[in-house]
Amino acid sequence: MARRGEPRDPLKQSGPRPERVAAFRLGLSAESRAAMLLIAKGYRIAARRWKTPFGEVDIVARRRRELVFVEVKAREHVEEAAEAVTEKTKRRILAAAELWLAHHPDDAQRYIRFDVILVAPRSVPRHIINAFDATR
Repeated sequence: MARRGEPRDPLKQSGPRPERVAAFRLGLSAESRAAMLLIAKGYRIAARRWKTPFGEVDIVARRRRELVFVEVKAREHVEEAAEAVTEKTKRRILAAAELWLAHHPDDAQRYIRFDVILVAPRSVPRHIINAFDATR
């Protein structure tokens, strides 16, 4: 770290790389679009960007007796977004869901579901209900 009066190294960047900032903004926009879609379908958003030691759950929502953990994927094309939901992603969400239920025991009585919302520019987000299940 440079001290006062010492010249800064022009090759060192301060802050995140521009492409990471753009990806972060795209993700936030996609999550907002996905949340609006869920609200329009009658869901109540319980949490957004819920962080756990296992990773983050994009959206946790409730509707009637359902508790839904939602992974949002944004890419240039919907097909690319669908391919981005990997087995590792599923394991992360399942582990986070178990932690959610430990923190919110009343939700354990609900029907638990894992959905995916695919977001691409210039298209309506695609909601895949029950995209995967809790079997490992």
